Amino acid sequence: MTMQGRTIALGVSGGIAAYKACEVASKLVQLGASVHVAMTRSATEFVTPLTFRTLTQNPVIVHMFAEPKHWSVEHIGLAERADLFIIAPATANIIGKLAAGVADDFITTTLLATAAPVLVVPAMHHRMYVHPIVQRNIVLLQEIGYRFMEPETGRLASGGYGKGRFPSPEKVVEQAVALIGYEHDLTGRTVVVSAGPTVEPLDPVRFLSNRSSGKMGYALAAAARDRGARVILVSGPVGLRPPLGVETVYIETAAELRRVMLARAPGCDAVVMAAAVADFAPKGRSEQKLKKQAIPAILELEENPDIIRELSQLQPRPVLVAFAAETSSVLQAARTKLETKGVDLVFANDVSQPGIGFGSDDNQVTMVSAAGAEEIPRMPKARLAHVIWDRVKSRWG
Repeated sequence: MTMQGRTIALGVSGGIAAYKACEVASKLVQLGASVHVAMTRSATEFVTPLTFRTLTQNPVIVHMFAEPKHWSVEHIGLAERADLFIIAPATANIIGKLAAGVADDFITTTLLATAAPVLVVPAMHHRMYVHPIVQRNIVLLQEIGYRFMEPETGRLASGGYGKGRFPSPEKVVEQAVALIGYEHDLTGRTVVVSAGPTVEPLDPVRFLSNRSSGKMGYALAAAARDRGARVILVSGPVGLRPPLGVETVYIETAAELRRVMLARAPGCDAVVMAAAVADFAPKGRSEQKLKKQAIPAILELEENPDIIRELSQLQPRPVLVAFAAETSSVLQAARTKLETKGVDLVFANDVSQPGIGFGSDDNQVTMVSAAGAEEIPRMPKARLAHVIWDRVKSRWG
């Protein structure tokens, strides 16, 4: 993981969170990146260009028609040099301009001219963030490949409370590293990742399932893609957008997941079973909604197929990774899964711990293999995904 030799364009728009962009710039420079800051005029009301110039040791661009510091059309030159473009903070105004294709300042003009990945970090009052127009604009930009970070929920500069806070600068930097801080060391590899829950219907309305959000599996798919792999993501029902450039197959039940996995896994280099597969399904499914009086007090269940055990019988056999979401005896459960399922690696986590359970953006896991156990500290799932691929890569030799 390195940003050495990388060029990052940092666009700062006019919000109170502009001061946090200073720390983002500083941390990126510390990682070895060459950071070039552009500011809207409104942003200069919150932080001076001199601050960013001091932190980055590069000129700061505010005015579209300022005298270029290098012999090139300045916005085209930066657009071509940038490995990543970050907009932080991104106000509702600049998000709207980008969605409409407006290019009336240096930042918006440069973004229309760049082929680099774009990371957008919204920060605004929560009522502005949830406004249908802003959400529509975000969806539009996501559809053309822009990556968005979720703002945090908490006390806002206005004194109110809600979703709209700028994420911690550390998280922004982590996301930037996840996007461009890794070499394409998985090029030529094909990997299959499962994610999310399975849903086992009792009738067309009711079902058995679990709390899996799919975030870990989706992060693994995105990380493998960013490192050059061909990725097949097999996803249960989740509220996430699939990563661009990833082949996504949707399933609902464990039986559907089994069918897809056994069809797509042969010949691949690694299978990562991050999906939370229901252990049991109702025996028999009603085609009509059951009336309350018709539902038995004790449901009869049948065991779902052991998909990962079947995958371990493949020849040639891919590297096989399992997850163990536990609430007690975590290490023992992981060792048991390693021994009984025929997998190479098990990543176990205690989902009862605050901040690393289902639906969280962070995770803390223990990796168990035949060689022993390795504690991996808490970190964003986007970064943990790369740690996991590093461990898988080491199994390929």
